[in-house]
Parts: sequence; structure tokens; C-alpha cells
Amino acid sequence: MPVTTNIEFTREEVGLALRNPGMPLEALRRPITPIGMHYVLIHFDVPDIDPASFELVVDGRVRAPAALTLEELRARPAVTLAVMMECAGSGRAHLAPRPVSAPWHDEAIGCAEWTGTPLRGVLEDAGLLDDAVELLFTAHDRGLDQGVEQDYQRSLSIEEAMRDDVLLAYAMNGQPLPASHGFPLRLIVPDWYGMASVKWLRSITAIAEPFEGVQQTVLYRYRSSEEDPGTPVTRKKPRALMAPPGIPEFLSRTRHVPAGRTRIEGRAWSGPDPVCRVQFSADGGRTWEDTHLEQPNGAHGWSAWSYDWDAGEAGDYELCVRATDTAGNVQPLDSAETWNQGGYGVNAVQRLAVRVTERNP
Repeated sequence: MPVTTNIEFTREEVGLALRNPGMPLEALRRPITPIGMHYVLIHFDVPDIDPASFELVVDGRVRAPAALTLEELRARPAVTLAVMMECAGSGRAHLAPRPVSAPWHDEAIGCAEWTGTPLRGVLEDAGLLDDAVELLFTAHDRGLDQGVEQDYQRSLSIEEAMRDDVLLAYAMNGQPLPASHGFPLRLIVPDWYGMASVKWLRSITAIAEPFEGVQQTVLYRYRSSEEDPGTPVTRKKPRALMAPPGIPEFLSRTRHVPAGRTRIEGRAWSGPDPVCRVQFSADGGRTWEDTHLEQPNGAHGWSAWSYDWDAGEAGDYELCVRATDTAGNVQPLDSAETWNQGGYGVNAVQRLAVRVTERNP
């Protein structure tokens, strides 16, 4: 991606922001994100797919290639999972210098309930051949990226694809998938960043060599420089966010809170290792206090946390929150610690400007 040192967003970034809405952070108070508040990222165009003629092709290195209709997929065993989803570029707008792409602050998140059939069963029916090493997932959306015309494609190893919790999803929060979320069928890969959960799924191809397409080997990689081949972006890192307290100022979004005790609350999540601690700071990260952390809403959901903050004096404060997982990974204090050429996996602590005012007599 091109990189800019300009603090103002480019025309391209503004265009991407208008096409790809994020989740309003006040929705962190809800255990399940409403469809209309869940973040959206669309790489190319939203395809117009007729569900009556839709077929999911399963081919490549399999014994029994198939073309499954939506009705046939719905007739298979169904599972509903709450899955916390996060874009790999969430937090990119805080970086300096900044890769030019979707200019996410902290809002590229959501936790919906996805209903579908486990991918594992479809693969077992197809019969993977011994030389298959990856599953290639191809979407219906097509466009140009990095100068290459392409379908959106991502792959998973056989081991990852055969996990019981990887779904071929056709419903979101009990409703058919909305067009912007992958109607009529998408992949859901819990614990991974959102780029792995391919939308508008057209085909699944078992391949005998690792996939080397643009979205796999050029993009979605942590890089220190343009020459660095990088390491792939995979599972989510630990992160906590707070729902903004008080009321906002319209333009600046600075929060206004009356002096006294205020309940601060939010959600925390991670990838393979669950969050075990969330800490709150009212002084920009100089000192920290433990919050009350609840159990997650399912194996792949997020955890609610809360803290009773006693803001006794009027003035300006910088509130921060950070998460730690059971493997000992802690959110970094500053985005400079997480900077990488692609702007992926940027999970530095949230910083929120709050103005405490005297209570009315």
C-alpha cells in the first residue's frame, strides 16, 4: 500500500470510508451487534446474485466434486455461533506514517450470530485427496488490486478448514445474509481477522500447492518495509474497547461527563487465547486499574467489562483501556509499537478524550 505522512485523509481514503461504514462504539453496550451497526468492508463491488440459481462449487483435489444449491446447504446440519469479527486494518488511522487504505479508527468490529452448516461436513462428503494442502475460497466479487485483475480469493490450510467451528453461513442474527455481508453465502472463520471470512462465496477448490494470490501473499502481511516479504496476518490479537461515556460534542466527539462516579463499560476479545484481564486508565496510561471482566458470550464472542470511575474533579481526561490474554500478550500503549507497512493488526490501546464538568446544583 502507498504510505502518507499527511495528517489529513486523502481523497481515496475518504471514498473508502464512505463505502465501508464502521460500528458506532456505543454499540459495545450490546452483546450482539445489530445488522445495521456491524462494520462492513467491501473490496470491490457487491455482486447481484440470484439465490434461485446459486450453486457453491466444490472441486479440485477431491474424489466427488459437487455443486450445492442454497436449499441443499440449508438442509444440512445447522449451527449458530456468536463470532466477534474485526477487520485486520482496524486502528490504521492512528498510525503515522499511515498506509493509504480504509481509514479505520476503532470501529471496524462487530459481534453477530451467524447460522450455517459446518464446512467440515461438506469437505468430508467431497473426499479430499491425499495431495490436497489448502482450500481456496473464491468469491463472486471481482476487481483490480495491486494492478492485478482478480476475484477476491483467500485460502486456508486443510487443518484450519476442518475445524468444527468454520461455517458456510447463510444467516446473520436470524435473518438471511444482507447483500453487504455476503448474500447468499459466506465463509465464517472464528478467531481470524475478517479477511479470511470470504463473502459471496462461489467456489471451494482443494489445491495441491499453497495459494499465492494477491490477497494472500501481497496484502494482509505484516511488513517492516516494501522489500520485506512479511509474515501473514491470521488470528486476532487481544483488544479492549470502551463505549464512550457521557454525551458527545458533535464535531470533535469529545465526551462530556458530569463530575462524580461514572460507569465505564465495553467489550474485550482475542484470537486463540482468551482475554483474562482488562485494565482501565484515566490518566493517559500512566496508571492502571483492573476492571470487572465477565465471561464471553460463547467460545468466539466477546467479553463485557466494566469499571466504576470516580471523576471527582472537573477537567480534561484521557481514558484508556487495554486487554491481556492468557498467553501473556498485552495491548501496546502506542500505535508506533505496532506500526507495519500494511497497517494490519493495529491494536494499540484506545484513547478517549473526556471533559468532566461540575454537576448542576
